[in-house]
Amino acid sequence: MLDPAGYDAELRRHNDRLRAAAGVRLDDDVLDVGCGAGQTTREAAQAARAGSAHGVDLAATAIERAREAARADGLRNVTFEQADAQVHPFPPERFDLAISRFGTMFFADPVAAFANIGRALRPAGRLVMMVWQARELNEWAVAINGSVQTDGGSAFSLADPPAATEILHAAGYTGVTFADVREPVYYGPDLTAALDWIHGFRNVSEALQRLEPAAAARAEERLRRVVAEHLTEDGVRFDSRAWIVSAHRAD
Repeated sequence: MLDPAGYDAELRRHNDRLRAAAGVRLDDDVLDVGCGAGQTTREAAQAARAGSAHGVDLAATAIERAREAARADGLRNVTFEQADAQVHPFPPERFDLAISRFGTMFFADPVAAFANIGRALRPAGRLVMMVWQARELNEWAVAINGSVQTDGGSAFSLADPPAATEILHAAGYTGVTFADVREPVYYGPDLTAALDWIHGFRNVSEALQRLEPAAAARAEERLRRVVAEHLTEDGVRFDSRAWIVSAHRAD
C-alpha cells in the first residue's frame, strides 16, 4: 500500500476543493466511500461536530491506519469499516451526505454500486465525489503511463459527463452537476522521492514487471526523464484535470 501521508500530499489541492464543495454541516452524518487512510473522513468528522463520519474502504491496512489517525486526533464521532461500498448492507437512510475522493471509478457495476450508496442516504441526501477527467487531459497519466506502456486501467471510467450522468440517473440520483478542477498532483520534493512514489503505483509496477529486462530498462529511463522534466523548486508536479460531481438522491 502507498504511504497514506504521501497520497494525502499528492492530492492536497484536490482535497481542499472537494472539502469546499462538500460543505459538511455541523449536524451532518457523512459516509466516505473509498476513504483510504481516512483524511477526508476525519476532516468531515471535524466539521460535523454534532454529527458523524463513517469511512469505508476495501483495504484492511488502510482502515487500521485510519483508526489510528482518528485516535491520535481524539475524534469520537468517526468510525471506519472494511467494506465494499458496491454491496455493503449500509443502514437505510442513515447518512445526509456521501463523499469520495477518487474512490468511485473502479466499481464493477456502477449503477448497482451508486444505487446501494443512495439507499444509505436520506431522502434528498447529497453525493459529492471527485473523479478524474479524460486520460488525455491528465498530464500525469499521459506522461507516466506512456513511459511504461500502460493505460491507467479504469481510473477514467467516470470521466465523460453524459455517461456518468446517465449512470447516476439510473441509480436514482437527480440534479447531477460537474465542476471543473485544474490542480497539479504532487509526487515528492525531488527526483528520487518522486520515482519511489510512482513505482508504488500498481499499474506502473505491474507494467514494468511484464516487460523483458532490456525493455524495462528503457521504460525506466523514459520514466526518469519525464519525471525530471517536471521537477520544480516546489517539487515534482504534473498537471491534472478532475471533476467534482454533485448529485442528490431522488425523493
